[in-house]
Amino acid sequence: MKIISWNIDSLNAALTSDSARAELSRKVLDTIDHHDPDVIAIQETKLSRTGPTKKHLSILEERVPHYTIHWNSSQEPARKSYAGTMFLVRETLNPEVHSVTIDAPDTMDAEGRVMTLEFENYYLTQVYTPNAGRDLVRLSLRQEWDIKYADYLERLDQNKPVIAMGDFNVAHHEIDLANPNNNRQSAGFTIEEREGFTNLLARGFVDTFRYLHGPIEGQYTWWSQLAKTSKINNSGWRIDYFIVSDRIKDRVQKSEMVDSGPRQDHTPILLEINL
Repeated sequence: MKIISWNIDSLNAALTSDSARAELSRKVLDTIDHHDPDVIAIQETKLSRTGPTKKHLSILEERVPHYTIHWNSSQEPARKSYAGTMFLVRETLNPEVHSVTIDAPDTMDAEGRVMTLEFENYYLTQVYTPNAGRDLVRLSLRQEWDIKYADYLERLDQNKPVIAMGDFNVAHHEIDLANPNNNRQSAGFTIEEREGFTNLLARGFVDTFRYLHGPIEGQYTWWSQLAKTSKINNSGWRIDYFIVSDRIKDRVQKSEMVDSGPRQDHTPILLEINL
């Protein structure tokens, strides 16, 4: 099975805007289609509560045809057009689709952050993990989330193997970002968030990229849009992951980043696994 995960940072903007960045986003969608994945997971869709419009669906069908589309959008009392996730599943596949709540704090359960596909012998689940926020105003809530999410994956894993993917909003180790010394109090690289990810893996999961590639440096999935040269200089962070149940780690054949060209922000990630 081939899976691609991507934080798109607004599906509507990517599909319908006439900006230069939107055109770059559409080229990334074309690249994803070229890889011909079985499943595409998309985070930060920022769609309305009713999900994609007919226009959105039409453009997706044109860019990445032959998929069934499922979504989980932000609902009251959460903010409108915020967060959100989406799965595009090859039409020949027929998993059960679950929009998931994990007893998360604040409005996080209503923000459409978790979706799970249940197949006969395994789960595919994606997450858009909450950001700790500017000045770490949401860090304590993020810590609660990390525990609840780890509990959720552990429950799934007790039933059948798990492949979890998405924007985890944490650079786990110093090697996972270009400038660790300047970011120790930045959201995504605090001790608390890194420990949260360590504790998640300790529940019986493996970071597939590190499992296959070891301590390779300079491999990132996100470059800030605030600095125009962040991608040119490769001043990035690795915050998007595929993690799998430890007992299926030897089935992972490929775990890598997909080239998104000059577009900054997140790049897609790809997993190939023999299931």
